[in-house]
This record gives sequence, structure tokens and C-alpha cells, in this order.
Amino acid sequence: MVGKTTVLLDGSSLTREQLVAVARHGMGVELDARQLQRVQRAADFLADKVSCGEPTYGVTTGFGSNADKLLGAHRLRDELPGGHPDKPEGTLLEELQHNLIITHAVCVGKPFAADVVRAMLVIRINTLMRGHSGVRVKTLQALAALLNSGIVPVVPEKGSVGASGDLAPLSHLAIVLLGGGEAFYQGCRMPGAEALKLAGLEPIRLSFKEGLALNNGTAQMLATAALALHSLQYLLDTADLAAAMTLDAFAGRSGALRPEVHALRPHPGQVGTAAHVRELLDGSTLVDIPYHLVPRFKSWTAEAWSEPEDQALSFDIGWDWVPANQRHGREAFYARFLPFKGGKKHQPQDAYCLRCMPQVHGAVRDAWAQACRVIDIELNAVTDNPLIFPDAEEPRFIEDQVISAGHFHGMPLALAMSYVKAAIPVLASISERRLNKLVDPATNDGLPAFLTGNEDGTDSGFMIVQYTAAALVNDLATRAHPASVYSVPTSANAEDHVSMGANEARHVLDMIDDLGHVIALELYTAAQALDFRQAMLNAARRVAARGDWKTIAGKVSNAPREDHPHHAQFIEEVKRLTAALADVGDFHAGEAVRDAHDVLRQQIGFMARDRAMDADVRTVCELVRDRAFG
Repeated sequence: MVGKTTVLLDGSSLTREQLVAVARHGMGVELDARQLQRVQRAADFLADKVSCGEPTYGVTTGFGSNADKLLGAHRLRDELPGGHPDKPEGTLLEELQHNLIITHAVCVGKPFAADVVRAMLVIRINTLMRGHSGVRVKTLQALAALLNSGIVPVVPEKGSVGASGDLAPLSHLAIVLLGGGEAFYQGCRMPGAEALKLAGLEPIRLSFKEGLALNNGTAQMLATAALALHSLQYLLDTADLAAAMTLDAFAGRSGALRPEVHALRPHPGQVGTAAHVRELLDGSTLVDIPYHLVPRFKSWTAEAWSEPEDQALSFDIGWDWVPANQRHGREAFYARFLPFKGGKKHQPQDAYCLRCMPQVHGAVRDAWAQACRVIDIELNAVTDNPLIFPDAEEPRFIEDQVISAGHFHGMPLALAMSYVKAAIPVLASISERRLNKLVDPATNDGLPAFLTGNEDGTDSGFMIVQYTAAALVNDLATRAHPASVYSVPTSANAEDHVSMGANEARHVLDMIDDLGHVIALELYTAAQALDFRQAMLNAARRVAARGDWKTIAGKVSNAPREDHPHHAQFIEEVKRLTAALADVGDFHAGEAVRDAHDVLRQQIGFMARDRAMDADVRTVCELVRDRAFG
């Protein structure tokens, strides 16, 4: 970067962070002066070859299936009576470049968001700065001025097959430079010529190969991919946070997160995810607490609590006692834990959606990292055609210095984004499974059904939140089919294999929002569950701290009668449970989980009874979208 408001473009050092700074945060660009000398050298070389009559693809020939047509000195139709009344000014070579742009700007659909278009402009300028495309310095300066002025060309979303590059969308980008097309300027949509005029800019006329250099490349698919990966990076961390909050709400087990476990299968994403979740859970007194301390939810009754500070609670709590004659073969277990069953199952492992979270989140993180590797290379790659090598040593023919190649083919990006595209519904799916586990009384380890007290049978609680998450997961899954496996030949079969990378990357960018919504819904639900879990545990602790073992005994559903032979043993063990509860401190989540819970609760209160939830859902989705969780 040059300064706080400018990114220096030299063709070789553009980063994803810099791209996002320009695309989403309004930074401008500056062109590296030394690299512009290289740009001009390639343009001068090309002009010299044209003046010598050298045949060059896309300069003195047609494009694609018209490549066998050499341009003449004048238009054939000019010799007819009346000439060619609608011909543009300039030579046939200039007309070729002009026509390439105006005839290729044929995309359909809604316009791309401004950040995508600005990213496309940055990418196009940066690749042309490498000096292998033949554009003039003044053309690059005009493109940079367009970006810095705040003009955003109208680029409809659909129309690229990803080879030869993103021809149609990049033509919409370039046509505004010529005074055509449409653009947004200062929030208004208008003709491109009017936007240029209002910004104090002049339209340009294209020279040799400049039309081809402007529209032949991977800038649309790269822009959408880079922005999608930037958003996904935050959602990966937020998904870990949601999982940590859910694990705390379950009073779950941390063994599956331990570093020595993941050292045995050291996939980078898996190792990193486990470490991140351990960090998020640091300071938790809920994870790994003894089974017997965790009560299960019981519906509130008027007789549930005797003390004034407890009577406002919306729930009752309870345990089951395990009689001595049911402990055979489990003596070692009951030497460690008291013989009470509450909300935490007596088993050494959690469900897959909790226990396998490092493996699943980590695999998605690895897919993201692989795509980032591809994008980082592409950001500083030359992707148009043909490629110009003005400094080639001892060239014998023009073909030695102007080489037709295939860098416009988007398959490296397409396959990388196919991987990410398949990973997105996987991350959404495991998030929804955790959400579902939280609301289902058969699986939520003693929390209330649908996370509401519902003593009168009138409340639905968080029931339909899971429906929405399920619908989103299904929608994401049905959109995950890879576009890259389905090539449709174009240009009269001259371009007989294409990447469909533009569709692939656009799909991923569109899917990011729904992934964020699913993760937001898990956070919303986990916060409610966490409040219940902490309230239930701390209610039990308060009773125990008063030494009120009789109240604790009264909350054991199968307490033996006084005349039962095991009654004395039961009383002794209830007193031990009471003492164990009294000895522990306040029950709370990990520090980072608490911080996230506080952020959410500042905007959305605990739902003690049914209320309209649409505003809650909208708010939590906005919190995730606005990166409120760090």
C-alpha cells in the first residue's frame, strides 16, 4: 500500500486484503511508475510490429473463429455508393477493438454489487500492469481514473462461460470507458457517457489489442471468488464460536478437542479448528463438569421453589437416583461420580455434531485455504491472450514474441471454487444439526423442549427456528452441484472447452449469505440454551449453598420412601450431592463465549415466553453480517 487511502498496483504484489480494501472500503489505486515503463514498452513493440505489417491475432486478424480473417487497409463496403454511414471513426484496427467491446457486452440479470465491480476493476488494472498485454499507459490511467472517481459500471451477473475469460462481463466493464453502456455514479444509474462527464472524465478510443486486453481474462470469477473467500474466512471463525457456545450449552466434553488427539491426524484445518475452539472455551466451568452436578429441566409448578429469589424462575429441576442394586459392574464409575442422573448422559462421548466438529469445520477450512492459494496466484497473473514478450531474446518470427496461449481459461479457479461450493452446505449442515439437538428434548441433555418453559402448553419456543435452518441447508445443498463439470462449447467450436468458473464463483458468493444465516440461527438458539443451562445449574447451586438438602432430595423423581431399605443410603448420597453443588463456584461459559453472548444479549433478550421472533432473527443475522462477533 502507498498510504491509508491508496493501494499501489504493480502487477505482482496485489493481496486479497488490498483487493477488499479497494472493493469494500473505498480505497483508491495508484499505478507503479516503474512498471508503467514496461507497459509502454509492450505497447510500443506492438505498434512497431503493426507498422511493419506483421499479422497478429486479435490485432490484424479477427477473433475466435474469425482468426483466419486478415484485416485489410480499408473497409470493403467503403467502395460501394454511399459508403458505410454508421462506421466509427479511426482505422479498421481501432474499429476491431471497439466492436469487440460493444458486441460482447451482452450479459443479463441484475447488476453485480458495487464491491464486485470495483474488485473486477482492480484485478483488470493489476494484470495489465504486468506489461504483457500491449495496452497503452494512458488506457491504464483512464481505467484507474474510472475506479478512483467512484464510477461503477453496470455489469449484469450472468453471461460468462469462463473461457475466453469473462468476455461479456468485462465488456460491460470496459464499454463505459468508451462512453457507452451504463454506470452507477453517486448512487444513481445513468448512461456511461453521462457518468464520465459528471466525474470530469473523457471517453477513450482503443488502440491495438486494447479491447482484447480489457475483456479477455478472469476478473469476474476472480473478483467474486476473492470476495466470497474474504466473507467465508469470518464465517469459519463464527461457526467455531457457535459450536463453542453450543458445547458450553450442552455442558459437553472437551476430550475430542485436545491437541494430542489431533496430532495423530494433523490435517491443518482440523488442528487449527480444535485449537480455536479450545481457546474460545477457555475459562468455562460448564465443559467437563461431573455428570451428577447437571440437573435436567422439569416444568415449573407453583410449589417448585420455596425461596423468594427462586420463585421467579420459569422452570423446575430434577435428577433420578441410581439405587445400589443397579450399580453392578459400574462400581469404578460411581467411585468417581455420585449416583444421580440429571441432564448429562452417562457416556464418555458427545454426538458427532459436537465431537467431530474439528474434523468437519477443519475440512471446510482446508477447502477455503486451498482456494485462497489459487486466488493469491491468480491475483497477480496475466490472463489475457495473446501474450506479448517484447524482450524475448533473438526472436525469429512474430510468434516468438506474441504467443497465443490459454491463461484466460478459468479452470484453476473453477475447480477451487467447486471445492468451496461443496464445503459450504457441509458447514451449514453441521450447524443445523447442533441447533436441532438443542431444541429436541430427546437429544438436548436435559434442556426444555424447544428451549421454552411452556408450562401451559401454549409456547412453541425455538421450534420453527430449526425449520428455517433446515430450509436453508436444503437450499444450499441443491445449489452445490459443480458448474465446472459441465462445459458448453462456444464461438462456433473454436472455444470447445470452457470452465464455467464465473458461474461457480458467483454461486459461492451468493451462498455465503445463507451460510451466515444458518450460523446466526445457531448462535441465537445456543444463547437461549446457554441461559437455561446456567440458570438451572446456578439454581441448584444456590439451594445447595443454603445447605438445603431436603429441597434437593425433593427434586429427585424416584426418591425412596422413608420405609424403603435404601432410604438411609439415599439421604446420605443426597447430602453428598448437596455438598458437591455447594462447593463449586458460579457456572459460566468460556470467556470468549461469554463475550459473544453479551454482544447478542445487548440486542436480543432471553425469551422466557413466546414472542414475535422475526425481529430477533433479523437482528442476529445482521450481527453476523456486520461481524459483530469479532
